[in-house]
Amino acid sequence: MESAAQKWFVIVNPVAGGGRGLDDFPQISKLLREAQIVCEPVFTEHKFHATELTVTAVKKGYRKIIVVGGDGTLHEVVNGLFIQRVVRPDEVLLAVVAVGTGNDWVRTFGISDRHDEAIRAIREERSFLQDVGVVSYEEAHFRQSRYIANVAGVGFDAFVIRKLTHLQKKGRTSRWRYTWCMIRSFFRYKSTGIKVWVDDRLVYNDLLLSIALGICKYNGGGIQQLPEAVADDGMLDLTLIRPVHFWHILFRLRYLFNGGIYRIRHVLRERGSRIRIESSPEVSVEADGEMLGETPLEFSVVSKAIRIVVGEEFFRRVSNDE
Repeated sequence: MESAAQKWFVIVNPVAGGGRGLDDFPQISKLLREAQIVCEPVFTEHKFHATELTVTAVKKGYRKIIVVGGDGTLHEVVNGLFIQRVVRPDEVLLAVVAVGTGNDWVRTFGISDRHDEAIRAIREERSFLQDVGVVSYEEAHFRQSRYIANVAGVGFDAFVIRKLTHLQKKGRTSRWRYTWCMIRSFFRYKSTGIKVWVDDRLVYNDLLLSIALGICKYNGGGIQQLPEAVADDGMLDLTLIRPVHFWHILFRLRYLFNGGIYRIRHVLRERGSRIRIESSPEVSVEADGEMLGETPLEFSVVSKAIRIVVGEEFFRRVSNDE
């Protein structure tokens, strides 16, 4: 019998990617067996179930977890690692087989969206210590906090996620739904007066369309809103987008995907370890594609907080930089 510490605990979100989690898992299970990866698969049944399963798995002795899902499922698992008090979060090895809609987190770390290549990376267990963000926000007149594995969005970004979530609940699963929501939302969302402090320094006090901030580079299904982010530098990258006409973005659309977003003159970059955001009226925040609460917001970072499986090329690159 394999001990729990040697086995992988597999958390499968069957509704991820519009049902890809369920549809693809027979193939994923076969590939895991062929790779001689001993595992215990469990399917999530409701929102936040992945968080509960993570806490239970660690208490049972599991020290390796595979997420079969998207960025939202990963978000729940990472929060579960911080809720449990049995071991430090970085003592659990975390891997992802991406079956979500956006799959943005895996892009930063060179993890393939091909299941066979993702499982090969899991078998080889090349690992990396990644920073994790923390956001404190207002919800139902109470202060709450959540951990961020990838990127958080404030203002327009959160508005788009809210619309996207509404479409998902109605069963609309087109791969273009994020783009459709973003275009429709652009003409409906009104820029808000926002103040931004970075390490106690006021860096912005004016109308603002959107803020993206976080640990990794991608969100929105491949958009590089934080192209210069480094996932283990102990800092949060911020991209602030001032009010802009749609045509101005349209003719510079390529910059959103090729890492050139800061070439758009309406876009500003900041970075720091502590961020505070206030607005009038309140604006919403999302983290890793999950809606949270509203301003005022406070962000911080936990340096090298979780150990993750990464792709071979990413691992080689960071190893050479050390």
